[in-house]
Amino acid sequence: MDLKSLIREIPDFPKPGILFRDITTLLQNPQGLRYTVDQLTSGFADHSVDYVVGAESRGFIFGAPIAYNLGVGFVPVRKPGRLPSAIHFIEYELEYRADRLEIHQDNLVPGSRVLIIDDLLATGGTASAMAQLIERAACELVGFGFVIELQDLQGRKLLPDVPVITLVQY
Repeated sequence: MDLKSLIREIPDFPKPGILFRDITTLLQNPQGLRYTVDQLTSGFADHSVDYVVGAESRGFIFGAPIAYNLGVGFVPVRKPGRLPSAIHFIEYELEYRADRLEIHQDNLVPGSRVLIIDDLLATGGTASAMAQLIERAACELVGFGFVIELQDLQGRKLLPDVPVITLVQY
């Protein structure tokens, strides 16, 4: 399936000079959504995953059905201030701002095998921060799955040496 044909391009968003890859058009297409979830699921079916972790918010969209397909739990990684219990957190730098991610301390069993799912691999900042959260939770990262990879930004260079699957490359 040609997923690129289902991803809308919006110039100058969120600021001039940026070409935004909008996945809402992919999400509204039943065949495209099913194909995306199925491809990312099958890419990690042999990795003995215990949990899928997805970053707010688009990582939730893909991560939860992948966890369901794999028969494992889903754990959300949230933006600051949205989790009510004890958390692990990490602060990190993005291209044009600082950010912070949080995960409940009791959501992952130490020693578990964790798969990280998100919609986009760009500079690698968010994905790298999520990997560090998995490490803080004393778990093993088994891989990353992304719908889109912006190859020119070389985000893979920041990631640990685990399998990385991307379905669409720009």
